[in-house]
Amino acid sequence: MSFQVFGIPVTRGVAIGRAVLVAASRIDVAHYFVEPEQVAKETERCLRGFEAVAAELEQLREALPGDAPPELDALLEVHLMLVRDPLFVGGTCHWIEERLYNAEWALSAQLEVLSRQFDDMEDDYLRERKSDLEQVVSRILEALVRGQAAQSFTPPPPRDFAGQDPLLLIAADVSPADLMNFRHGVFQGFVTDIGGRTSHTAIVARSMGIPAVVGTREASRLIRQDDWVIIDGDQGVVIVDPSPTVRQEYEFRQRQAEVERERLSRLRDKPAVSLDGQRVAMLANIELPSDAAAALAAGAEGVGLFRTEFLFMNRGGQLPTEEEQYLAYREAIEALQGRPLTIRSIDVGADKPLERAHADGRHETQLNPALGLRAIRWSLSEPGMFRQQLRAVARAAAHGPVKLLLPMVSHWQQVEQTRELLRAALHQLGTPELQLPLGVMIEIPAAAVSLRWLLPQVDFVSIGTNDLIQYTLAIDRADEEVAHLYDPWHPAVLGLVAQVIEQARAAGKEVSICGEMAGDPAFTAVLLGMGLRAYSMHPAQIAEVKQQILRLDASRAAAQVATLLQSPDPRQAARDTRLLP
Repeated sequence: MSFQVFGIPVTRGVAIGRAVLVAASRIDVAHYFVEPEQVAKETERCLRGFEAVAAELEQLREALPGDAPPELDALLEVHLMLVRDPLFVGGTCHWIEERLYNAEWALSAQLEVLSRQFDDMEDDYLRERKSDLEQVVSRILEALVRGQAAQSFTPPPPRDFAGQDPLLLIAADVSPADLMNFRHGVFQGFVTDIGGRTSHTAIVARSMGIPAVVGTREASRLIRQDDWVIIDGDQGVVIVDPSPTVRQEYEFRQRQAEVERERLSRLRDKPAVSLDGQRVAMLANIELPSDAAAALAAGAEGVGLFRTEFLFMNRGGQLPTEEEQYLAYREAIEALQGRPLTIRSIDVGADKPLERAHADGRHETQLNPALGLRAIRWSLSEPGMFRQQLRAVARAAAHGPVKLLLPMVSHWQQVEQTRELLRAALHQLGTPELQLPLGVMIEIPAAAVSLRWLLPQVDFVSIGTNDLIQYTLAIDRADEEVAHLYDPWHPAVLGLVAQVIEQARAAGKEVSICGEMAGDPAFTAVLLGMGLRAYSMHPAQIAEVKQQILRLDASRAAAQVATLLQSPDPRQAARDTRLLP
C-alpha cells in the first residue's frame, strides 16, 4: 500500500529505487561493501564474533555464585539462545553473501529485520525480548570491533554495488564519515529520520549530487527492506510503494532534469562575468583529493575549500601520517593543474566526531559538541598532530599554489598561535622562507564583529555561512526539531555577511563564501550586490550559479541590496526588488 513520508529537502532531484535500511546501533558501525572474493572471509569473521560472545556468556554462567538470583541465569540463557539462533546467525550471513555487506552492517541489518518481528508480537513478554536481542547485538559488534582492532585495520576502498535495481539508503541517521564510503555510485539517494538542511551529512550528500531528504522522524521505521521508494528532493517527500502512474511521472521528471543538466554543462568553460563586466571566481568545495578532477570538469577555477577532516575518518581510529597527508594534498594540487587550492585544517567535532577511543574502550564525549572542542580549538590542543598537518601542507605547497584556511576562529590569538606552530614546522622542514597564505573562516559572530583585529593577522577570509547562521541564531543545524528556525534570510545573518565582505574588501583582503549560501541560486544576486567576487560551492552547483551571474548587473544589485539590508524581512524585500530568481 502506497504512503508518503515528509521531511526536509537537502538535495534537489528525484531518485527511484529499492530501500536499503541501515539500522542504528549502540556503538558505531562501519558500513561498506566487500568484494565477492572476500565474502567467505567476511562470513568467517562474522561467525567468529558470534562464537566469541557465546563463549563469553558461557563463562559468565559458569562464574555465577551459588547465591546468584535465578533470574540472572535465566537472562544469560536467553542471550545464549539468541546468539545461537539459526535464524539470527543465518540471516546475518545472508546479508554478507547476497548483498556483500561487511559483517557489522550485516548484523545491524538483521537486527532491524528481527526487531520489527518483535514489535509485531502481541504477547508483551515476547515483545520485551527485543531489548535482549539489542544487548546481544551490541556484544557481537563489540567483539567484531575488538577483532578488527587486533589487526592492522585499513577500510576497503568504496565499490559500486552490482545489483540490477538502483539502491536508496534509509536510516535513522548516517554519519558524514559513513556517507563518504557510499559516495561512488552505490546509492542514488538517501533518507534519514533526523538531521537538518545544513548538517554535515546533508552537505556531503550535496557534494555527491544525490537527492536526499532528512528529518522525516519515522522513515526508517515505516519503510521496509527492498520497498520501492521515490525520493523527491525538491519537495522533501518520500513516496513508498508508488503506483505505476506516480512512478512514470517521476521518471519523466528525472529525464527533464537530465536535459537541464546537459544544457547547463555548456557553460562550463564560459567565464562568470556579470552584465556590467564584474568578473567572479567560481571555486569548488571538495572532500577528497579525487574530487579535484571532478571539480575542474564542472568548470571550477580552483578549490576554495578542501575539507581535510575526511582524510582522518573511516580509519578505525588511526590518524593519517604526515606522508599520507602530503601525498593526498599533492594529488589534489596536481589534479588542479596550476589552479589554486585552499586547504582547511582539520575540522572535527559536533556532527563530525573523530573515531578516537581510550585504551579501556571508553569514548570521549562532550555535553554540547557544537560548542565544544572542535576545529581550530582541537588542533591547538593537539600541537603534535597540528604541526604534522602543517608540515604536510607546507611540503605540498612546493607543487602548486596553496593557501591554508583555519576553521572556527574566534580570536586573533588563535591565528598568532597557528603562525608560531607554522614557523616551527617550516624550520623543521628547512624552508623558513616559504610564504604560505593564511586565512580564517568567519563562522562565529565574534569573528565577524571583531574582524578589524583579525584582518591584519591574515591574508584572506572565507565566510562559512552554515555555522555563522547556526551560532548567530542559536540553532543546532543538525536538529530537525528547530530546523524551521534556521534562516539564512534573517536580517542579523545578512547584516554580518555584508559587514564581513565590506571590511575585507576595504582592507584589500580576498574574501569568499564557502558555505551553502554560495551554491544557492536564491542568494547569488544578493551576494553579488554585497560585493562578493569569489563563490566556493559543490561542483554540481557551479553551472546554475554561473548562469545567474551571467544574467545579473552587479551595480544594480548593489543598490537593491542596500535597501534589502534595511528591511526587517529581507526575503520579501528580495522578492520586491526581484533579487530572487
